[in-house]
Amino acid sequence: MRRLLDGLFDWTGRLAALCVLAIFALMIYASIGRMADLRVGWVNDVVAWACAAAAFLAMGHAFKHGDFVRVTLVLDKVHTGVRRVLEVVSLAIAAVSVSYLAWWAARFTYESWEFHDMAGGMVVIPIWVPQMTFVVGAIVLLLAVLDELVLVLRGEKPTYVRLVEERHARGDYSEDI
Repeated sequence: MRRLLDGLFDWTGRLAALCVLAIFALMIYASIGRMADLRVGWVNDVVAWACAAAAFLAMGHAFKHGDFVRVTLVLDKVHTGVRRVLEVVSLAIAAVSVSYLAWWAARFTYESWEFHDMAGGMVVIPIWVPQMTFVVGAIVLLLAVLDELVLVLRGEKPTYVRLVEERHARGDYSEDI
């Protein structure tokens, strides 16, 4: 199960990176296309969807790797037992919040599918297609939060803490910027 979850988080992180690469390629194409008098107005729609997809698909991966902003002023000053309790409470609140987000993302996307909503820009496609990245990203983030909650409840160090500590031990601060 551990390998499956880690694979899922890495897979969605890679998909997000591919979205960023697609944004880069499309923006270059649009720049060159404008100079060559090509019709490139559709690029804006696709870039917007790719930006959203990159953000949503990366959430689970970023969370697991300690790349979300965390304010640890209190956690760094308290005893290990208190820190564990605070981590559990924080992760439980996050699990409830992200569950709510995932539920409404899925419901919103389902309604777009049910009512046959179409994108209103230059590229007319069913809007639920790009909205699915929101649903997938929210569900993967929920799985990441629940996974961390289980780890902390079992007495283990959260992955997001362990991986940041490992980066710092190697002197690799490039991911912390």
